[in-house]
Amino acid sequence: MKPQEFMPHDFWQEAAPPGTFDDSGEFSTFYPARFADGRQLCLPLRPLPDGKHAVASLIVNQASFGVLDALAEALAAELAPFAPDVVVGVPTLGLALAPVVARKLGHLRYVPLGTSRKFWYLEDLSVPLSSITTPHQQKRLYVDPRMLPLLENRRVVVVDDVISSGASMVAALTLMTGSGVAPVGIGVAMLQTDRWRRKLGSLGEQWPALVSGVLHTPLFERAPSGLWRPA
Repeated sequence: MKPQEFMPHDFWQEAAPPGTFDDSGEFSTFYPARFADGRQLCLPLRPLPDGKHAVASLIVNQASFGVLDALAEALAAELAPFAPDVVVGVPTLGLALAPVVARKLGHLRYVPLGTSRKFWYLEDLSVPLSSITTPHQQKRLYVDPRMLPLLENRRVVVVDDVISSGASMVAALTLMTGSGVAPVGIGVAMLQTDRWRRKLGSLGEQWPALVSGVLHTPLFERAPSGLWRPA
């Protein structure tokens, strides 16, 4: 498929063979991110509010089943060395990825966190939540108290779709540690820039080193040509 033929609904539907797209230089509307084996997944570029920068976008619940499966399989391989007993999923889009990763790891279930407060939830088992895609929405992140026995004294990995600013992951880790759970690893389908490292590092110097990702994408800046280039 030629670049100019990509429509919005075409993204995230198929991984291209290695070398299909040039992943150096400047980019117009998409960036071809690479799997470890060289396969490429074309991600649309989203300009940030400042108009000078952009990020590559991945929305896993709009991906084809094949792409979701490929991302989950690659992430499960990244997380396997942590020998996890339980996968915890972070809402919203992490809940599309986490159960597939858990199955790839041979687990029978996973533990989803939530933003909808059920009447039996405890406010003490919640933290504020925001993200780069919903900066003006004030939500809270909850863990179902009935799920805590599945997490206590277990090797827990936390899975989300993308880590960008790090705000959502910091909320998830704060909730876990505040609930008496010490995650041994963190997994995401895409590492979106490196801005998250400082945020996670401010929570604890151990956290950035525990993050594993399948795709790595830079922050882009507007080039004199009008196209986007890695900043």
